Amino acid sequence: MSKHVAVLMGGWSAEREVSLVSGASVSKSLGEAGMRVTAIDVQRDMGTLMTRLYPRPDAVFNALHGRFGEDGCVQGLLDILDIPYTHSGLLASALAMDKPMAKRLFQGAGIPVAEHIIAGREEIMTGDVMERPYVVKPLNEGSSVGVHIVLEGDNEPLFNDTGWPFGDQVMVEKFIPGRELTVSVMGDKALAVTEITTGREFYDYDAKYAEGGSRHVVPAEIDDSLTEEAMRLAVLAHQTLGCRGVSRADFRYDGEQLYLLEINTQPGLTPTSLVPEQAQHAGLSFQDLVVWMVDNAECDS
Repeated sequence: MSKHVAVLMGGWSAEREVSLVSGASVSKSLGEAGMRVTAIDVQRDMGTLMTRLYPRPDAVFNALHGRFGEDGCVQGLLDILDIPYTHSGLLASALAMDKPMAKRLFQGAGIPVAEHIIAGREEIMTGDVMERPYVVKPLNEGSSVGVHIVLEGDNEPLFNDTGWPFGDQVMVEKFIPGRELTVSVMGDKALAVTEITTGREFYDYDAKYAEGGSRHVVPAEIDDSLTEEAMRLAVLAHQTLGCRGVSRADFRYDGEQLYLLEINTQPGLTPTSLVPEQAQHAGLSFQDLVVWMVDNAECDS
């Protein structure tokens, strides 16, 4: 009999809309592969979610993005229910979403990261806490949600009238000029290096997901030695956090040094996403990719 797969999507994070697109793409592809698919738009009511997971599926495809779906919360629930799921487990997911902790672990593994400090929200609104240029970002959001770059000469308010809805603590990180590179890891193998270019100030949420918002060059037109190093560091980062399944590591290259910005344990699977492009470059169709992820789904031991 064919596998029964529940696809979790939507949720209530700032990345809800992207998750819905990822989930729809995954559901369609798994259905075309002959699997029985139950698509679930996850809400805050966990009782309803558990009801939707009965009868128990063979696996859960976690297409949630952002907080609660990517930070170990849903992973913990699925561990309790003993339902195998795609992507990383509870601990790796929580570590990757906690940017300060992830950076500490990366540094310990010898992976270069950008200089950073943690500051209070009110503190950064009253003046610079680091020499410009620098980047302000939430401690635990993805898809560049809430990211601001502060350049020399900027005098506009850091936040608009909506303020800062991402908590009282903020990461302030040295801005690394140069090229944007990203590497997908599947299992323990790096697929490719992509260079991302955009006409926007940086590779923000709109550049990631809007049609024509960015240009992806795969494989990146860089020296073989740099390609090998980026792929090595991506796999090392994946292993350092204890990731499994598919992850994506984002880098900046200033012409001399690669810096790991973050690792994404729930990379997007939309029509403009990077992981499917790199999988295709490696000879894997989108269907090959998502079926492999289901076949390798597991719970934390």
